[in-house]
Formats: sequence, structure tokens, C-alpha cells
Amino acid sequence: MNSLYIAAIFSVSFLPGAETVPVRTIKSGAWSDPTTWESKKIPKAGDKVIIRTGHKVLYDVASTEVIRGMQISGELRFDPTKDTRLEIGLIRVQPGEEYSEEGFECDGHFVAPDKVANMPVFEIGNASNPVHADKKAIIRLHYQEGMKKDSCPAIVCCGGRWETHGAILDRSWVKLAKNAVIDDKTLNVAEGINGWKVGDKIVVTGSRTHGTKKDKSDAEERIISAIKGQEITIDTPLTMNHSGEGNYRAEVANLSRNIVIESASPDGERGHTMYHRDSTGSLAYTEFRHLGKKNTLGRYSIHFHLAGETMRGGFVKGNSIWDSHNRWVTIHGTNYLYVNDNVGYQSIGHGFFLEDGTEVNNILDRNLAIMAKAGKRLPKQVLGFDQNEGAGFWWANSLNTFTNNIAAECGLYGFRYEATQTSSLKLDFKILQPDGTYKTTDIRTLPFVKFDGNEVHSSHGLYGVNLGEGVNRVGPDIRHPFVVRNLKIWDIHYAFRPQVPSLVVENLDIHQASYGVYHPNFDNHFYKNVSISKTNTEPFNRGHDDLGVQYGLLAVDGLTFDDCRSGGMPLIQISEQNPTGKAQSHFKNLKVVNWNDKSGARAVVNLGGGPRLKPEFPHGVDVYVHDWFGVGKTALVASTRTQDYKSNEKDFKKVSFFTGDESQAKEVKDVPFPQFPKLVDDLPPFSVITRIKKEGGKVLVEGVASDNGTVVKVLVNGKEATMLTPGFANWKILLDELAAGAVVEAKAVDAAGNEEKFTPKRKVQ
Repeated sequence: MNSLYIAAIFSVSFLPGAETVPVRTIKSGAWSDPTTWESKKIPKAGDKVIIRTGHKVLYDVASTEVIRGMQISGELRFDPTKDTRLEIGLIRVQPGEEYSEEGFECDGHFVAPDKVANMPVFEIGNASNPVHADKKAIIRLHYQEGMKKDSCPAIVCCGGRWETHGAILDRSWVKLAKNAVIDDKTLNVAEGINGWKVGDKIVVTGSRTHGTKKDKSDAEERIISAIKGQEITIDTPLTMNHSGEGNYRAEVANLSRNIVIESASPDGERGHTMYHRDSTGSLAYTEFRHLGKKNTLGRYSIHFHLAGETMRGGFVKGNSIWDSHNRWVTIHGTNYLYVNDNVGYQSIGHGFFLEDGTEVNNILDRNLAIMAKAGKRLPKQVLGFDQNEGAGFWWANSLNTFTNNIAAECGLYGFRYEATQTSSLKLDFKILQPDGTYKTTDIRTLPFVKFDGNEVHSSHGLYGVNLGEGVNRVGPDIRHPFVVRNLKIWDIHYAFRPQVPSLVVENLDIHQASYGVYHPNFDNHFYKNVSISKTNTEPFNRGHDDLGVQYGLLAVDGLTFDDCRSGGMPLIQISEQNPTGKAQSHFKNLKVVNWNDKSGARAVVNLGGGPRLKPEFPHGVDVYVHDWFGVGKTALVASTRTQDYKSNEKDFKKVSFFTGDESQAKEVKDVPFPQFPKLVDDLPPFSVITRIKKEGGKVLVEGVASDNGTVVKVLVNGKEATMLTPGFANWKILLDELAAGAVVEAKAVDAAGNEEKFTPKRKVQ
């Protein structure tokens, strides 16, 4: 017998309650039927329960008696047509019929799935038959005396399948469609809210918190008292103003679901949930509240722990996770997970969290992070550099997909990419490759699969998007750069901190910030269509801020400053230090509107304030503003402190409104604007099969796909799927009838001709 297994059994034999003989099933049946149990009695308070292998039990009661713990080796399904309630200390979904109260590590008493005839199942509704909308399923996790406080109470799935599927909502959160002001009792929203109900708990995000104290929030919780179309009536009037018009609008998020998993004692020992390796399943339209163990590693509201590729096909969709004493959703050593349309509200530490830099090909789409607040570094955490300072979204490996997510009122960061190599921590990790093998790779060199359509606003902390602080100028090559598209940042202090090299940014909107593009590492940076408005301190910062150092090329095509009243600071700051001799800045299609500076104290391009090192290199950083003096007439701006300027001072002159007290310009011709890099797409796309359902003699297959380019085709068993959203982000196909056990295989193809190699395969049930 495995020594770890013996140790696990020995460790529980002297725990309080260990002398209790487990209540075991004797056959399949209803939980409420005494004949289902060996004892001929329904489990009661304090009992330890084992659902034996091969037995299928229907949970059909709403009991207030607290079961000590349960081992699910067979199948336990909640009746979706009834109100149900389970009060319990620990649920383990795992092969093997030995009862154990270890709620974290399952390896010591683990039976490999390929040696298990029937995978254990814990099901609270399923995709085809969710818990009925007029019914409620509740699990309340209670700490039981003698259990390990750092592990219990908990729901742990290890080599089993755990599913929750509540009543479907069209959207878990929506934008306001009209300003909501103090004393209002109605909210007008921009999208349909089918599935929202009277009595649901909602939160309206803050939209005017920039500059307020860190412990102050403009978010407001209310209860829905009536719904008419897209108009919501709330129980009590608002006490704050919430922006709901124009480009910068607050959100309304629904926190209520008809499946609830919660800690019974939020002020005591909180519960957590976890999937281990070789598990499967999905969590959909479920409310996870008052979970997460404060300052404890690995004890999160929802946790995928070293699952590798075994969770491929699983998803986290439409859930609310709120009042968490730890992270909302942690993806650790897990790939191909689909996280969509979830609401995270109030966490201690990061919210949506990819833990150790090994995670790839996960899709985080349309999630809302509200008030992820700063916590402490967790004991024995994998990446010691992470200070757990409260990012809505945090990751160390960018080879994932982040689309249409919003972070509002978070701690120090809305989005934070961090990968800091130290003498004791090298960042060369074994990373999953497109063909399914693993290769040791410096994770700093991995670009995004996709970063598109994300938004940050109303942070109490400092940063909107902090991209790569700490990477020490290491990144992907310019043929495979970081690509950021359609990013909106507003009501923030530092909007965008791009410290990675090799960066392409398209459609960047910064509004009402103190600093726009801040502390950048301009080294092969290319920007197109940038709008910076009402940003009044340093709208476009110099390289590495006060260091003023720039290592390579910056090219910006389309930059508009609108109503930026920067109080003597320039709109564009000049970098002076050029250690490589190759640094240049180029601006094209530059517009300045609503300037209104009659004093003439400010300038479009100037050095700017703050500590400045004396220029120490032969060449400064030339700033070219193309077509500034007319078509084909380019302005070259130089700092008056650089050797370049001093050697050619007579050629330069002050230009009203354009240069400042430490800059001058001259006209130059025949200076080409740099060509934007031709991106090389040699990365195959990937897909995930999220659902297989028999439907009227056919088989419905649904899934998602992603790519750094554009997915143009998804083949399922050789037949083309139907695209539901652009780029096959969502797709479906109806196949002819397939027998149980038949394999369904998907393959995505992108516009560059790359075909998915490590294809997903799932069996028809």
C-alpha cells in the first residue's frame, strides 16, 4: 500500500469524529429514502457519508442538519426541480471509498482515473437541465471541530466531475444607459437582462472615485424591487452619482444566483473550493459568497490546482463571487480553461489570478472585477515577487486570452502583468507547446494570444494597466510583439504603464487620468489611434519617467490630446538619455484640441519637470512630429540640454505653443515615418469543446476558440462549424447521431493557415 495513503488514513484516525462509522450507500436511490443507506437511516447531523462507487444518489431534501463530511465516489445529483439545502463540513469528489478529512492535497490517497471504471460525479444541475429558475440549491460550508483549519471547510474535486448549473442570465452584468444620480430609484441599462428577478442583489460600480481615499468606494449595493424591460427599480435611493452616458459608463452587476455556495460563518473559518488534476466539470450561474481563507495559500473561492490540460472543456461562466477573503478565481498550472461573464466583487488580494507563470491558452472573456483590494504576500507562494496588492486581473505568462474584461475600483492595479527575475528565481519554466509537448521557456518572451477590448476605471489605487514592470526590458521579438487593442482606461491615476519591449497598441483611450502613458520602456513601441483627454499632469511621459532613458524606437500614428490642462507640463515629454544611440520618437497625425492656454506656459513637446539626470550620451533622443509645419514638413524637436542641440543650436528655434522652455525645433525633410512591424503569425489557434448534447437525433457540439490572428474555420469531426461571434470566439455545429463513447474532435484554422495540432477530444456521453 502507498505510504502516503497509509499516512493519510493514520492522520485522520485520531481526529474528533473519527470514531464515527461512515454512513454508506447500499444502492442507488434518493437521499431521502432510508433504503438507499446501509444503516436504513437518512444521514443526520455529525455523520460522515460515503456515496459508494457505482451508486447514483438524488439529493432531494432541504436539511438544516450539518453533515460532518462526505466522500463522493459514485454520483450525487441535486434534484433540479426542488428547493434543496446541504449543510456540511467537507465534500470530496474522488475515486476510492476511504473517508478522509484532508481538504487540500489529494495525491496521497488518489486513484488514477484510468483505473477507475466510473468517474465520481457531483452535480448541481447540468447544462441540459439546470436548477429550475423558481428553485434554489444551497450549500453552506461549516467548520467541524477537529478538521484542519487551513484546509476545511471545503469542496474538493480530485479525479472526479463537479458541475453546477443555475438558471441562465442573458448577462451577469451590463453597462448603464443613462446617468444614475443621487436620490434616483431607477437604473436604465444598455442591454437585456433576461433572468434577473425582483429580490436579486445588485451592485452599481463607482465612476467618480479618482483622487478619493483608498478606503472610500462609490459602489452601491441595492435590491431589485421591480423590472420593466431595461429599467430596474431599486429598494432604496442612490447616495452617489454614477456615469451612464457617453464613452465612460459605470456597470450594474447581479450578485444573486439560484445556486449558492457559501461559508456558514463568514466571521469564522471560511470555506473554499478546488479542482485538482484529472478532474473535469464546469461552474455556471452560481453564487460563491463569503468564501476564501484570509492570508492562506491555495484557499480561494474557486481554485484550479495543477490541473494541466485535464480541465480542457470545463468553464467558469456567469457566476458571482463576492465578499471573498482571498482571490475569486485562481488558475494555477492549468490550461485551456474558459472563464466568461463572471462578476467578482470584494476580494482580499488579486481577483482573477493566473498563479505561477506556467498557465497558457486560458480564455478570460467579459469578466467584471470590482474592488479587488490589497492583501498580503501569501506564505510559501510560488512567485515571491508578487505582493498581492489587489489587481482585478494578474498574470505572469501572457500566452493567454484577455478580451472584453473590466476592472473597476480595484486596489493597486486594474490589470497587472508581472514577471520579475531574481538571483533566486529564474523564469525559465516548462511551458505547454502547440503540439502538446513541453519546452523550457523564459516566460517574459511570451506575447499575448489576445488582449482586446479591455477596460479599467475608477481605481482607488495607482494603475489602470501595468504591463511588465519588473521584466527588466526582456520580452518577445518585434515579429511577435505584445499586441494590445481597444483598451479604455478612465478615472484613474496612472493609466497605462507599458514596460515591456516590442509592443503594438491600437485604439487606446485614456480619459481623466493624472498620468496617461506613464514610465514607458520605449523600445520598438508602435501606437495607432491614441486619445488622451482630461489628463492633466503628464499625458505622454518620457522613457522610464525621471530617468528619461529610451532604448529604441517609438512610433505613434494618430494621437489626440483633448482638454489636457497640464499646468505647465508638456503634453509630450522628451527622453534625453539614448544609451543605444538608436532611440527615436516619431509622431504622426498629432492633434491638440481644447487647449485654452492663454499664458503660453505649456508646450506640446518639452522636457517636463521632476528630477532629471544630466544627459550623458553623445546623442539625445530625437522627437519627430511629422507634417507639423505642413504636409511633408516635419518638426524635429530636441532638448536644449543635449549635446546634439548644443552642436547645432543655430539651426533650432522656439515655436510658439509647440516648444517650451527646454526644447526647440527645426524643420526637416525626407524623414520617413517608421513602418509598423509586419506581425508574423506562426502560432496555431486553439479551441475548447465546452458542450456536447444529444438533440433530436443529432449531436450539438459547442465551443470556443482563440488565436493571435484570426480564426477562420473550426472543423468538428471534419465538418465546418458555424461561427457565432467574430473570429469563432464562440461556435457550434450539429452532427449526425453518434453512439455513446464516440469521440468528437475539434480543429481550429487561422487566416495564416496555421492548424491546431494539440486538438481537443471529448466523448459523447
